[in-house]
Amino acid sequence: MTITQIDHFVLTTRSLADCLHFYVDILGLRHEERDGRHALFFGRQKINLHQRKGEYQPAARHPEYGCLDFCLTVEEDVSRIKTEIEAKGYPVEAGPVTRHGARGEMQSLYLRDPDGNLVELSHYK
Repeated sequence: MTITQIDHFVLTTRSLADCLHFYVDILGLRHEERDGRHALFFGRQKINLHQRKGEYQPAARHPEYGCLDFCLTVEEDVSRIKTEIEAKGYPVEAGPVTRHGARGEMQSLYLRDPDGNLVELSHYK
């Protein structure tokens, strides 16, 4: 077996409206709804949104709100992104800071989504 990439992951949210505001209006992801199921798309990946813990089965054994800590890569310098996010009135948790990701050194910026998930935005030089 050879695993090549992440296709999607599931985020459980208390408020679909607040979640969509953050991921669509602040971060610029694309939202699609099909048959009552919601997903956010970026690049060749997606985030499935569940509005209740274990909404669709099978699911994680103990799904929780705000328990994720994940990193999304960006094309732009994170200093520029920080300015853009702050101009939209959204708080930045930390950064820019130097981190080490799957491909080496990167600059990272940290935000919290409305459910408390830690969202890292990183740029590889």
